Amino acid sequence: MPRILIVEDDSIVRQAVRLGLRHQGHEVVAVETGEEGLEQLRAVRPDVVVLDLMLPGMSGLDVCRRIRERDQVPVIMVTARGDDIDVVLGLETGADDYVVKPVQARVLDARIRAVLRRQDASPPDGARPRPETHGDLVVDRAGLEVTHRGEPVTLAPSELRLLLTLSASPGQVFSRQQLLEAVWEHGYHGDIRLVDACVKRLRNKLGEGKDPRHVQTVRGFGYRFGAGRA
Repeated sequence: MPRILIVEDDSIVRQAVRLGLRHQGHEVVAVETGEEGLEQLRAVRPDVVVLDLMLPGMSGLDVCRRIRERDQVPVIMVTARGDDIDVVLGLETGADDYVVKPVQARVLDARIRAVLRRQDASPPDGARPRPETHGDLVVDRAGLEVTHRGEPVTLAPSELRLLLTLSASPGQVFSRQQLLEAVWEHGYHGDIRLVDACVKRLRNKLGEGKDPRHVQTVRGFGYRFGAGRA
């Protein structure tokens, strides 16, 4: 049973989401403040964090930054507006996905299950490919591990799934919509900001500058994976 940590200061929303997710078969812990959320992160070890951006005291953005300093647990943001700059900031800070209030339990449940599937990106039994070397980047699909210049790279589930998707077909150009469907399992109405923010985070973790070796932009279309140079 997935364990979900909800950080939401509105008692009505918190109670509704908690009951809705319990009805969907999740174990739920719900708290009111960001400080409590960070405490429960250590105590409960949730599978997913559902985090409101507008919190009293420590903001949701600050909570997300603190989580990413120590943990790669999936984070789904809850925001009052889908077109707010805070959505972009939250995604760039490290959130894996977001939902807009009013939150529908079935929609949130679908996002939670999708992000959990991203963590289980390993190949089926019997298919144990050897680690792939792409210049200074090594991708171990079987072990779900990535190293860059000999150093391990810690990736959040969406970042890892994005890298696995792109690196499976070096040189192939993927549109943002194709990546939304492959990584986030979002359909036609998915938000391409999820892709762009995740690419930015992935590039930062790989130490890529203005001329990326691996996660390359194809202007006007999307992204492709370049093998880089040895």
